[in-house]
Amino acid sequence: MGPELSDSAEDEAPANASPSRTRGVADGGRSPWRFAPFALLIAGGAACYALGLQRYLTLSALVDHREALSAYVGAYPLRSGLAFISVYVAVVVFSIPAASVLTITAGFLFGCLLGGVIAIAAASLGASLLFLAARGALSDLLRRRAGRFIERLAAGFRRDAFHYLLILRLVPVFPFFIVNIAPAFFDVKLRTFAAATLLGIVPGTFAYAWLGCGLDEVIAHAAASGRALSPSDFATRHISLALLALALIAALPLVYRRIQPRRRED
Repeated sequence: MGPELSDSAEDEAPANASPSRTRGVADGGRSPWRFAPFALLIAGGAACYALGLQRYLTLSALVDHREALSAYVGAYPLRSGLAFISVYVAVVVFSIPAASVLTITAGFLFGCLLGGVIAIAAASLGASLLFLAARGALSDLLRRRAGRFIERLAAGFRRDAFHYLLILRLVPVFPFFIVNIAPAFFDVKLRTFAAATLLGIVPGTFAYAWLGCGLDEVIAHAAASGRALSPSDFATRHISLALLALALIAALPLVYRRIQPRRRED
């Protein structure tokens, strides 16, 4: 009698299961709370824009307050370094387009070497946090709505994600926040994303930090030209060509992988 009762109870269990539990199993047990971190980041970014905080993250603001900032860093180097890292991480997480300005500021305030290291650490941390939040919310979207072309692209991106990301980091063709979010659609692993980001932003970061060391000279040049200082004053042709060359070098393994299967088929 015991086994019969047990079997009947097991047969009745699926029929008595609640619809919510059935939907949870069908959806792979994914909780709607996975959208919470990404939603908080969107809300935080909107709040920053609503409060006008982006106005304080411009080259004009740096020029106007450079003496006060330099004095504060000289008096409180550790405190100012931690504060700068916190601001940089927040800017990246909330997708405020001021990373290049902050990197120039890091070079001006802390020097090329230390400022570059600080900027690289903060940018990598902020980008990884944003990527994790986006992956939790967007990872299933591509699988449900993508066509065949996007699926093939996603498969190729997953195979060579490191090189794709490395090239995108070396030559900033797309805005920094787009490259932080886009890999979330392709189920890229965190360690791959973090490694490509860390390595890929090194040349550009140190280049902008080095230019930040000569801020006074750039200000004088812009003033002599009778125009306001802009990020284009720091994007010199030599640095742009150097970053492009690095991107081409990074693309060589990817090109080789594409060519090698064709040779085998021939």
